Amino acid sequence: MKAIISGGGTGGHIFPAIAIANALKEQYSDCEILFIGAKGKMEMQKVPQAGYQIIGLPIAGFQRKKLWKNFSLPFKVLYSTIKARRIIKSYAPDVVIGVGGYASGPTLAAAVAKGVPTLIQEQNSYPGVTNKMLADKVNLICVAYDKMDRWFDPKKIVFTGNPIRQVIARLYENIDEKKEKALSTFGLSKDKKVVLVVGGSLGALTINESIFSNLDYFEKNNIQLIWQTGKWFYDKAKEKVNQIQASNIKVFDFIYEMDLAYSLADVIISRAGAIAISELCIVGKPCILVPSPNVSEDHQTKNANALVTKQAAVMVKDIEAREKLITALDEIINDSGLQKELSDNIKSMGIRSADKRIVEEIAKIVKC
Repeated sequence: MKAIISGGGTGGHIFPAIAIANALKEQYSDCEILFIGAKGKMEMQKVPQAGYQIIGLPIAGFQRKKLWKNFSLPFKVLYSTIKARRIIKSYAPDVVIGVGGYASGPTLAAAVAKGVPTLIQEQNSYPGVTNKMLADKVNLICVAYDKMDRWFDPKKIVFTGNPIRQVIARLYENIDEKKEKALSTFGLSKDKKVVLVVGGSLGALTINESIFSNLDYFEKNNIQLIWQTGKWFYDKAKEKVNQIQASNIKVFDFIYEMDLAYSLADVIISRAGAIAISELCIVGKPCILVPSPNVSEDHQTKNANALVTKQAAVMVKDIEAREKLITALDEIINDSGLQKELSDNIKSMGIRSADKRIVEEIAKIVKC
């Protein structure tokens, strides 16, 4: 089998794409896989690091705040469409998979025009513009949330869940050993509670500022903190922690061994990206979600609400986080009953085998 996987822009698109590629290779050892991404975006580094070839298209999204930057957009779209058609023709894939992001648009459109079987993997509870535009043309749409027939043809929808990193899916294998390693890695005590704060692969300013202005809370309450700031806030956070000599607060620009961090956490504070939520459902720890307001169609709020309505997480709005985030944290960390309720409910939503389910659906449309 020869497959093309297209999309990216953020970790929320890239990680599931790589998970699908790995599952394809596991099922079909001779499977050839080519990625198509957007030049200058994260996928151009992350995909080769995962061992796959990628070709970049000069595609970009519509700039809502800097309208003058859109002057060249029609030319980029046109050139990307032509290049995608050439790639489809020369590579001759058996299937093309779109995971969302700028590059998936021209790639899937070119595949449809050539009659190549196509599949969309929609991570969010509210679909992106690209996937909504292509939904009527593709063969199949794999989704991770209920009620997606509001936007997609129900005959094309298959509920698979979101593919997540295998290291997270296998979190509870040898969990005691992982916790021991995590305590050593992060330099923490097993006798104190741990809060994990993550703001996505690029960091989250509001969450960072909310934690930054309340570092004394962790000191006064003898709570340990693992804090992923992103690179833009790291120096400021590290300087402050060093200044107050807070040995119980560990600051990182990026946490590479996230499974270890998850294993120690008693409460997790996170954005509400689709893949983050899918991983949190497997981790099964009490969560406070702070949806990013800087995303299309406010889809992170919709993602978070899918959990909140099932009493599986607590949501704090971004605009209210500086005043309410620590209050919400204090309520959860001091209420064992609430912790258990949140943990039990979020665990019930976890799906470990989404990548394999998607490969099964790919096999059906390729008929291999």
